Amino acid sequence: MMTVTLFGFAWDASSSYARGPALAPAIIRSVLFSDASSPYSLSGKNVGAIISAYNFAALPETGDACRTAISERIAAAISAQTKPLSLGGDHSLTYPILRAIKAAHGPVNIFHIDAHPDLHEEFEGDRYSHACPFARAIEDGCVNALVQVGIRSASPEQRVFGARHGVTMLGADEIAAIPYDKLAAPLYVSIDLDGLDPAYAPGVSHPEPGGLSTREVLAMLAKLPAAPVGADIVEYNPERDINLATANVAARLIKELAALMA
Repeated sequence: MMTVTLFGFAWDASSSYARGPALAPAIIRSVLFSDASSPYSLSGKNVGAIISAYNFAALPETGDACRTAISERIAAAISAQTKPLSLGGDHSLTYPILRAIKAAHGPVNIFHIDAHPDLHEEFEGDRYSHACPFARAIEDGCVNALVQVGIRSASPEQRVFGARHGVTMLGADEIAAIPYDKLAAPLYVSIDLDGLDPAYAPGVSHPEPGGLSTREVLAMLAKLPAAPVGADIVEYNPERDINLATANVAARLIKELAALMA
């Protein structure tokens, strides 16, 4: 059985509106194996046995150094024959993760759940903003196919960028149209928690009503045709959560992703 290294990347300096996601990894980890819940995935796998290592070390304080550190830590996990499952932090961390994934696996197919496509060429003067990771990943040759689901806040410029690069961009009401045939191995999964409706995941900085349900996300993950080589869960903002509702959603997603990766 392939094991998973769980990373916690406490970084939110690339956020455009509100800080808070840097607090997320530690809180999600505390909820993950709480006695209030089961350590098993829905398929019955013991996630405590699948996660063989934890890496929640502090990150450098500057953007370039932080991105380098993230890429190096992901590369080290892959070299150790484990798969990286990462907790953000904001969505900017996905780009340096994908750089390391590409070095090991080549360009990947990406299943991306989000309210936003994150395809800005730059945002507020920052090319590495949390609004830009997939634009950078495409430009850097990390992406074979990108399938985005839950999109309901996309600028015309991002739609043009996506169309130019063959991105599949689907709203929360279009899950029946997901092209699972584009999600063959090597597969990477990136889940921004604001892809879910705020009723299910209120603890995010950019809530967009009209999103996915937790059940819909779990069903989509179960239909993926390949075991992911890596995954991330990002943009949880504990300062906006209600009774740890969103942290518990994140914990469930960790369990399901880890089981799929194993």
